[in-house]
Amino acid sequence: MASLHTLAFEIGTEEIPAFDLDQATKQLEKMAPEALDAARIPHGAVEVYSSPRRLIVLAHDVADETEALVEEHKGPSAKIAFDAEGNPTKAASGFARGKGVDVSALELREVDGTPYVYAVKNIPASPVRELLPGVLEGLITGISWPKSCRWGVRTEYFSRPVRWLVALLDDEVVPVEFAGLTSGRATRGHRVLAPGEHEVATASQLIDVVRAAFVVPSQAEREAAVRAGVAAIEERTGARAELPAKTLLEVVNLCEYPTVLMGTFDEEFLQVPEEIIVDAMLMHQRYFPLYDAEGKLTNHFIVVSNGDPKAADVITGGNERVVRARLSDAKFFYDEDRKRPLESYVEKLDTVVFQEQLGTVRAKTDRIVALADHLAAAAGLSEGDAADAHRAAFLCKADLVTNAVVEFTSVQGVMGAYYAEASGENEQVARAIGDHYRPRFSGDEPPASLVGKVVATADKLDTICGLFAVGQGPTGSSDPFALRRSALGILTMLTGEGQDAALEVSLVDAIDASLDAYEKGGIDFDRAAVRAEVIDFFITRTKVMVRDAGNGADTIDAVLAVGVQEPVEFIRRVAALETARAEEQEAFDDLATAYARANNLRDASLGIEVDESLLAEVEHALSCAVVQAEGRVSRALEADDYPAALAELASLRKPVDLFFERIMVMDEDEALRANRLRLLNRFVAVFENVADFGKMAKQG
Repeated sequence: MASLHTLAFEIGTEEIPAFDLDQATKQLEKMAPEALDAARIPHGAVEVYSSPRRLIVLAHDVADETEALVEEHKGPSAKIAFDAEGNPTKAASGFARGKGVDVSALELREVDGTPYVYAVKNIPASPVRELLPGVLEGLITGISWPKSCRWGVRTEYFSRPVRWLVALLDDEVVPVEFAGLTSGRATRGHRVLAPGEHEVATASQLIDVVRAAFVVPSQAEREAAVRAGVAAIEERTGARAELPAKTLLEVVNLCEYPTVLMGTFDEEFLQVPEEIIVDAMLMHQRYFPLYDAEGKLTNHFIVVSNGDPKAADVITGGNERVVRARLSDAKFFYDEDRKRPLESYVEKLDTVVFQEQLGTVRAKTDRIVALADHLAAAAGLSEGDAADAHRAAFLCKADLVTNAVVEFTSVQGVMGAYYAEASGENEQVARAIGDHYRPRFSGDEPPASLVGKVVATADKLDTICGLFAVGQGPTGSSDPFALRRSALGILTMLTGEGQDAALEVSLVDAIDASLDAYEKGGIDFDRAAVRAEVIDFFITRTKVMVRDAGNGADTIDAVLAVGVQEPVEFIRRVAALETARAEEQEAFDDLATAYARANNLRDASLGIEVDESLLAEVEHALSCAVVQAEGRVSRALEADDYPAALAELASLRKPVDLFFERIMVMDEDEALRANRLRLLNRFVAVFENVADFGKMAKQG
């Protein structure tokens, strides 16, 4: 029995960026077994390990040889492959050449009584040792990086300079070359705790040698170590740490041997808004803040060190000095910013460009104010709330030019709320300023008040309309300005799902108001084309929402077919149709089928004026039902009562069923035929403003 071996391959580098390392590890988990399979190398389980300075592939039960293979390829029939004299034709020669065999080696085999030519290739077993260098080199070059670099005088690319390679099949070195390096059996340890080279005797020992050199070789293990260290500090202090997933992933992939420590900063810095402190620690320093039992920020923080645990005091002290410096800056900026009222910063927005073709943030502020006024009136806000919306819209971007936001960009809006309160603005105005970027992502909380929703919607809609006006709307998967996210935020506020109150306004009217503001501002664009693009953009986002909510594709298409432009109306119509179909499936299907039949027969050129004198009893019954339904459906639609409109349409089921059962529409009498077609025209017209039921009819 052939022996099985362990293959170990390590790419040693300078520190790889944390998120790039995470993606590369996931790529290798798929690439490594696929590469072995592509080379027909029999193998067992494949494991992938990583740390900031290395990527490791460990393959178990690797065979000595590939398996011998017999490939059989069916070609053209003998009649086509050979001429009358039995000589091979061009078809046979081309087939043989394509399969890599001589035409004389083609075999004849019968399939269902017809002879065909076959190309048979015997691929012998190959020594795995000869194939591995190419396979492993392919793993190095096959990894896709967001950004790559070259180093020294090399022309090869990798995320960071490659400094060593280990490639072993059991105790034998597999020769792999890349960027001037040749593989060997020497790995490297932790930069501080075990610097230098560490020899690996055999492939199965690589991970053990790496561990002995103070490197935790997997992301999952390092995360577990960090969480355990954090839990120990929480238990000791009674505090609770915040571990955002993104920051945690980054910290885990910045350390080869993580040690969790706790630092402290002066309590005086707690006078600074919590958001700035958290931003300074999480975003700038990758420290984790600690909160007390009541959820209040404490003056303690957690740092994950990659240094020597014996030097914990020195490491903690150094990080405390860094935090002190950052928070000193934050406190200074905060104190300086509050020396002036928030309103005084608005004029400085003229120095900040919103978008090259759309002008400054100051110009955007004026447009937001105008649009907020429109939305407040459309939503029927009280005089006081409308005034608050106007004021919040005017001030919402002012904090962009404050010292604190320039230094700590993630707290924009939040700092505006603090400065508004300090300037004497009322609570609702301040809260609306702080909330106007919400919802920032799927699942994020929308603004708490209608005033906040007005300002947030005005801001987002202004951005969407403006960028479409200058041809910067999303294309394919590219959405550099996150307009899809902004649109979903607006839709969330308009639908009010899971909220105290929705912002009940016409989105189409708001789009018109936004485009009006751009026209008044001197922006040159095709008004009609941009309007259509923006409306379609929102309807497409709404379509995605209702589809993801589990609604049927035919229901969605039926509503889209009647040209609905308001997202909320679209959602309500889809919901009403789905409910109607669920409650009376058979009756609904029958009605949809009858509609489809009528729609296929009708002749729009004949109009809808029916000659009552030509109607038989069954036809007259349908005509009366249609006339009654017309008025009732129209009134239901005006009241946005889509269930009522559908109920009225459902009342047409019986008369139309009887009509088709007893009446020959395409009568030989031309007058009767035309009159019946007019009746069907009128029947179909009742449905036109509700949904295209033909798209919901059963097929076949």
